[in-house]
Amino acid sequence: MGNTSSCHRSEWSLLTNIGGLAEVSSISVSFSQYAVPSFKPFNRTAATIAAPVGVGAAGAAFFRFGDALYNEQLISAGYSNKFGLASLGLKVNYIQYYAEGFGRSGAFTVSFGGIAEITKQFSVGAIVENINQPTLSTETESRIPTRFMVGTEFKLSKKVLAITELEKELEHDPVIRAGIAYELYKKLTARTGFNVNPQSAFGGFGVKLKKFTLDYAFQFHEYLGAAHQATVRVSLTKNK
Repeated sequence: MGNTSSCHRSEWSLLTNIGGLAEVSSISVSFSQYAVPSFKPFNRTAATIAAPVGVGAAGAAFFRFGDALYNEQLISAGYSNKFGLASLGLKVNYIQYYAEGFGRSGAFTVSFGGIAEITKQFSVGAIVENINQPTLSTETESRIPTRFMVGTEFKLSKKVLAITELEKELEHDPVIRAGIAYELYKKLTARTGFNVNPQSAFGGFGVKLKKFTLDYAFQFHEYLGAAHQATVRVSLTKNK
């Protein structure tokens, strides 16, 4: 759905909007692989584990980007709970960067997110990542930038979901995203989306089975060309 994430509600909220983690109703693990055939250093791997904890939900996630020459690794732990119409969450991240010839550097960051269900058909989500802007290097005084995201979710019907989103990093131009999901059958959903700045087009589908959820997505990027992403989710307990 165009990488829209501000209104996302699942265990993957650990890497998107932590506020959406409150919707997790069973213990689950998920794995995802993103591959760019034309430029393998941009490949990404991610995994999550999440569970309801009596009041709210908690979990941990891992993300890796890059290759042996340059890579970024992220470990996140977060918690979210629902308060009336809003789901609010907080997470702590450890981000590590490695570049051959320059060594490793890392820092802890804090991120906050929330989703407010204004009506049954309309929700608003917001994310603030890396609130504390930690310093990576005392020599260059380089900092991990803060990012803001805000989005809206429209349930156009029982089978159609539309999301729009705006992302802004302090020193960069905003990115506009949008996506649509259509439930073809009870267990099969088709999705599409696009990004502006830079331009990308997306398409994919998801299949829900009894304990497994399988998703595939295709992206065509204006600079990198084609990319593919496959994700599997395994539910270890029944939904509460």
